[in-house]
Amino acid sequence: MQQIVLVGLNHKVAPVEVREKLAFGSKDLEQALTRFSSENGACGAYGPEGAILSTCNRLEVYTLASCLDDGEAAVCRLLEDCHGERSQAFRPYLYRFADADAVEHLFSVAAGLDSMVLGEHQILGQVTEAMETALRENAAGKVISALFRGAIETGKRARTETGISQGTTSISHIAVELARKIFGDLGSCHVLLVGAGEMAELAAQTLVENGAESLSILNRTRERAEELAKQFDARAWGWNRLNEALIWSDIVITSTAAPHAIIRPDVVRQVNAQRRHRPLFLIDIAVPRDVDPCVDQLEGVYLYDIDDLEAVVEDSLAGRRREVPKVEAIVRQAQEEFMAWYRSLGVVPTIVDIRKQAHTVREAELERALRRLKGVSDHDQEIIQIMTERIVNKLLHHPTICLKKRANCADGYRYAEVARDLFGVDGKEE
Repeated sequence: MQQIVLVGLNHKVAPVEVREKLAFGSKDLEQALTRFSSENGACGAYGPEGAILSTCNRLEVYTLASCLDDGEAAVCRLLEDCHGERSQAFRPYLYRFADADAVEHLFSVAAGLDSMVLGEHQILGQVTEAMETALRENAAGKVISALFRGAIETGKRARTETGISQGTTSISHIAVELARKIFGDLGSCHVLLVGAGEMAELAAQTLVENGAESLSILNRTRERAEELAKQFDARAWGWNRLNEALIWSDIVITSTAAPHAIIRPDVVRQVNAQRRHRPLFLIDIAVPRDVDPCVDQLEGVYLYDIDDLEAVVEDSLAGRRREVPKVEAIVRQAQEEFMAWYRSLGVVPTIVDIRKQAHTVREAELERALRRLKGVSDHDQEIIQIMTERIVNKLLHHPTICLKKRANCADGYRYAEVARDLFGVDGKEE
């Protein structure tokens, strides 16, 4: 039976300069998933099933493999092929888990236990999106889709049955909190949001709640910027007015999906010449980063990236930390239930083969007996038919229950092998 394998990295083990090189854009993600196969039992280039969870703080690939080493090798090939990076550059940062450990990790992620911001909501939506994308690209089959459904259900339970998300702050909230710590009163600051996606919308909402009155939004698609600006009585800028928007701003929060830096040193130098020595604070919460890190070397410019936000997070976690043991109990229960189901899949073929063989024997013997019993009415034949079916089902009931129970043990596959030998079923379980 194949193992569930997870290979990935996150903000705890890899700096942003590594994570951004392995981040997937939506199109790249879809193309990568097509290299898995869940149709017709075919095995794709990287595994028979797969799903990819790619966020600003993590990149995790879930697949099936004969062993953990094979799964890791397949994922490294995937990342090399998709990003053009040699595995030696990122392999030291990777963590890898198999079966119960992989399940526990994903369930913990969905429950908010592994996020930079403990208990944050956004990761649950990202896990859901990862599953939906994998299903749409026919990459997630029976096991991986069940794994992600279990994670989503666990995440929902954690947030409804505990206080892990009470007063939750997202990365966007933390970015605004950092701005508030720097400036104090946001009401007198000009704040520019570069990007108009979900993170920008959360940031805009938090800025308004914290007293920001002079807010503007710049986006590659001006229509989306105008749409978001209307919600928050803000100003919309077109992409071609980036320099002008930077001259106007005191605080810039960037969260685009651009594959490369959009705010470069040459742009900021031009802007600085017209800012009359006003400091410029850039908070970059995008991965890949929107702001070239060299910008931080310019006079009067202060750059914070997503890794810098971690220190700010610590101030808001005390209450939620008390809920962690409750969430961990939910995760363990869900993991055990999932693994019981998954291990049962290993004995299903044996159960099916034994029952098929038993009914084949029953039908052959019944046909032989009826040929010898002349003059048996249709009614009596039906009674004999039902009787023989019940005998077979009752004889196989206890072995079936035992096999399913034993499937949840580490050596459950051995019981399947013994059962196949005892019943004379051809073939062996893997």
